[in-house]
Amino acid sequence: MEKNKTDKKEILESGSKIVKEFKDFISKGNVVDLAVGVIVGSAFGKIVTSIVNDILMPIIGVIIGGHDFSNLSITIGNAVIRYGAFIQNVIDFFIVALCIFIFVKFINKFNKKKEVVEEVKKDEQVVLLEEIRDLLKKKNK
Repeated sequence: MEKNKTDKKEILESGSKIVKEFKDFISKGNVVDLAVGVIVGSAFGKIVTSIVNDILMPIIGVIIGGHDFSNLSITIGNAVIRYGAFIQNVIDFFIVALCIFIFVKFINKFNKKKEVVEEVKKDEQVVLLEEIRDLLKKKNK
């Protein structure tokens, strides 16, 4: 009977340890940031798909003579190759890639400004420390 209680206690302790480790993992900022990024990215992908399918492709279709890209296909035997849908997906990709490029460029520009401010603060501290050192040298002479 004593051994059975010890086994249950060990199982509960190891289980609570796993739960604590899982809580620590979930509460880290990177995991939450990643989850938010995936959700926002998914919603953004739907917006881009709508822009391509509902706005850009009809305009491009009118420009090239009234073609609807989504219906463009070739039939070979029993297989239907829908190359129009592929063209729309390629345009989707380029729009998403362009938006991500612009966003990353903006973030990098923001980070560079932050680095410059930190560098100026360090330079000011170095100058101040050098002045203090020089004053101490003069005082000790």
